[in-house]
Amino acid sequence: MAFLQKDKIFSKSWIKNYSLIIIGAFIMASGFVMFITPYKIVPGGVYGISIVLHWMLGTPVGLVALLFDIPLTIIGIKVLGPRFGIKTVVGFISTAIFMDGITYFYGDQPLVEGDPLLSSIFGGVFIGLGLGLIFKAKATSGGSDIVAMMIGKYTKLPMGQLMILVDSAIVLVGLLAFQDWKIPLYSLIVIFITGKVVDLVLEGANYEKVLFIISEKSEEIRNKIVIDLNRGGTFLKGEGMWGHNEKSIIFTVVNRREMSMLQEYIHHIDPKAFVTVLNATEILGNGFKSLKDKIAE
Repeated sequence: MAFLQKDKIFSKSWIKNYSLIIIGAFIMASGFVMFITPYKIVPGGVYGISIVLHWMLGTPVGLVALLFDIPLTIIGIKVLGPRFGIKTVVGFISTAIFMDGITYFYGDQPLVEGDPLLSSIFGGVFIGLGLGLIFKAKATSGGSDIVAMMIGKYTKLPMGQLMILVDSAIVLVGLLAFQDWKIPLYSLIVIFITGKVVDLVLEGANYEKVLFIISEKSEEIRNKIVIDLNRGGTFLKGEGMWGHNEKSIIFTVVNRREMSMLQEYIHHIDPKAFVTVLNATEILGNGFKSLKDKIAE
C-alpha cells in the first residue's frame, strides 16, 4: 500500500499545507483565466481538454475539468491503491472553483491583448507557481498525472516520459480542434516554463557548485578550501586508468564566487589539475539547509 502522509487536523503543518493548496489553486486558476484560456492554448492535462471543449461547446472550464478529475481519481485509487489523499481532492476541487469563479467576475478577455507569446510565458509562470505550491504541500494536481501513473504501472516506462507523452497527446488534440499550428507551439512554451517554475518552487534558486578536483597539490587545495574559504569537503580515494597510480580526489561544494576564487588558486599552484564542476540542484546537510528543515517545509 502506498504511503500517505497525514497531518493532524488544525496542527501547524495541516494549516500550512492546506493554505499552500488553496493559494496554489488560486494562482494556477488565475494563470489559466487571464493568460491561457483566452488564446485557446492547450497546455496538456485535464484543463487542456477542458479548454478545447470550452471553445467548441461553450462549457465551463473548471466544471468540465472537475468532471474529468473525479472519475480519474476514483479509477486511480482502484488501479494504483490509496495514494491520492484528501489534499489532492481539495487541490483539484479548489482549482475548478477558482477557475469558474474568476472567469465569472473577471470575464474571458486576456490580461494582455493581442500578445499570445507574452501570455504563454506568464501563463506558464502562474501555472508553475501554483502547481509548485500544491506539490510543496505533498499533494498532486490529479488529472493527467493519474493517467500517466496508471499507464506506467503496466508499461514500466519512466513517469517523466509518460507525462510528456500524455500532455503531448492533449496538445495534438488542440491542434486538431483549432486547426492552427500556433496553438501547439504556444502550448509547448507553457509546458516548458511550467516545469521550470515548478522545479524552482520546489528546489529554490540554488547557486552552489559541486567540484571534483584531482591534483598533485591536493593538500594545498584542501587548506585553501578549509582555512581560506571556510568550507568543508571530502577526500575520495581514486586510481588513475593509465598508470594505476593512486590519486586523492577532492569533493567539495562552494558558491559561484568561491568557485571562481578556488579555480584561480588551483590554476596558480597546479595548471595541470583536473577540475569537474557540476550545478547543484539542492544541497542538504551541515553548512547548508538541514534535512530536517527540508522535510518540515
